[in-house]
Amino acid sequence: MTLADSSPQPQPQISAPDAEEAKRARTRRIEKTAKWVLPFAMAILAIVLWDRIVVWNEIPHYILPSPARVWDSLTGDWDILWDAALLTGRITILALGLAVLGGAGLAILFNQSKMLELSFYPYAVILQVTPVVSIAPLIFIYVDSKIAGMLLCAWIVAFFPVLSSTTLGLNSVDHNLRDLFRIYGANRWQRLTMLQLPSALPYFLGGLKIAGGLSLIGAVVAELVAGTGGIGSGLAFRIQEAGYRLNIARMFAALSLVAAMGVMIFAALSIFSHLMLRKWHESALSREG
Repeated sequence: MTLADSSPQPQPQISAPDAEEAKRARTRRIEKTAKWVLPFAMAILAIVLWDRIVVWNEIPHYILPSPARVWDSLTGDWDILWDAALLTGRITILALGLAVLGGAGLAILFNQSKMLELSFYPYAVILQVTPVVSIAPLIFIYVDSKIAGMLLCAWIVAFFPVLSSTTLGLNSVDHNLRDLFRIYGANRWQRLTMLQLPSALPYFLGGLKIAGGLSLIGAVVAELVAGTGGIGSGLAFRIQEAGYRLNIARMFAALSLVAAMGVMIFAALSIFSHLMLRKWHESALSREG
């Protein structure tokens, strides 16, 4: 064996682009895992800390119940809370549906007629910036049905994000594409359906996710106002009722259901938005890449 044969062989070198790609892939795997692990870890840590604070400070249950007591109330009063959650959920979903129809429909009308936008858009802004809790008592005076009144309150809160986002999207079409459609002689309907609506879809979906949470907030506020007038089956009324009775564990249980409903609405709308945009829009493509 010669000296040259006994010398160590050079190891294959990984090119810089391949190393960078491997690093990015590893980072994506870590982020994907952390996306699910970290929230659960923080929730468990918060529950443990909550329990320890109650035990160490010997806090009475009518001031701050332990997590175990809240869980017992959630399971023990499930029938009552579930019926209340169904009413709140129905009001929320119906208000969101009406907000989509009303907000998107008005946005299209405003886009097609500048005079309509100048005439009515300021009133939509006024309706949005006025606190619904101050409008709700008047609504329940003039609307006989408590359910219809709650639905109207929730709709008032939810429709403006859809209206403003869709209006912005319809007015934000690339001017080069607009000129191209004009050069090829596209009429107003063709420009709306083939250019403006697809371009406005990401804006609409962004407003929809905001409106989903606001519809739940509007439903809860409306239930609080309507509860004093004789209707008492929503989650907000159950929270109010539990507070009057110092049943703080039931208050926390009902609050947890409200929070879970909000998370479910946001998650469902986020999945829907991703499914609508994943094939062509950068906001979805970048997450898959």
